[in-house]
This record gives sequence, C-alpha cells and structure tokens, in this order.
Amino acid sequence: MQSLSSSGRHIECRLFEATQLEINMSETRNYWLAGAMFGGNDDKLPEFIERGYWYCWEKNAEKTASSGAQGNSVEVQQDRFTKIRPGDRLAIKKIMSIADQKMEIRAIGIIKAVDFDEWRVYVNWLPIISPEFPARIVDLKGVVSSLHGPYQQSDPWIQEIFCA
Repeated sequence: MQSLSSSGRHIECRLFEATQLEINMSETRNYWLAGAMFGGNDDKLPEFIERGYWYCWEKNAEKTASSGAQGNSVEVQQDRFTKIRPGDRLAIKKIMSIADQKMEIRAIGIIKAVDFDEWRVYVNWLPIISPEFPARIVDLKGVVSSLHGPYQQSDPWIQEIFCA
C-alpha cells in the first residue's frame, strides 16, 4: 500500500485496493480522466453515479471533427474512447481554475463494460468522496476536454489522482 500523509487519502487507497481484488482484471490497465459537466453548467455526475455509467456523446453521435484545441476535437476524443477496456480506471474531474491550473477529482471507478454503439462505459464507482474524505485537488496538466488518456499507473500524476 502506498503511504500517504492524509488519513483520509490513506483510507481512500484501502478502498481502491479492496475493490481491485473483487474484479478479474487484465494484465494491463489504462487510466482515463473524464468530465461530467455538460455545457459547463449541467452536472451529470449524480446521474452517472446513480446509474453506474459515464458517457459524453449521444447515442447517434458521429465521429466528426469539430473545432477545439489540438488533440481535443470530438473526433480525437471518440478515438480515445475506442481504447477503453473493462478493468481500466476512470476518474471524473472538474476544472477548478484554468488560471491556477487545478482540477478536482470527484469520482473514481473501474470500467465494467464498454458500449461502443452508445458511447457509454459502465462503471463500478468507488466510495471515495464523502464529507469525511473530500475530493482531491490536483494539477490540471492540460486536461480540459471531456476525455483524456490512456495513462499508465507508473505516472506519478496518475498515482496522485487514483491513489494507485
């Protein structure tokens, strides 16, 4: 287990490790960061947690290029989506401050299934955020679009986010 200074973060790590044992996982897993704010003000996280999934595009969304920063077009993000696999990890982030380059990690889960027809992943959300264990604030590192990844566990930034 990774040793951390905050007792809340220490407990979060224990929850994450306990859940890993319950799932038959592939040898390699990827780590993903995703948003839950549609249009900047419609927070979908409660729905995602309650229904056990995450999505970003409507079922009939086509892979078409759109305006956006290099690497953040809808087409690029949808290509990223096709690389998500069961057993991968997903963190829901919310940008706190572009100026300060900070984001809040609001939820973490393990991908159970991927539905490529509906642009949806089904997630076993982990109980890591509560009043006793507030969300983690981490560096933004340019993660401003709906889906970023894949990342590897060896990345110290990913270890901070996922307590991996």
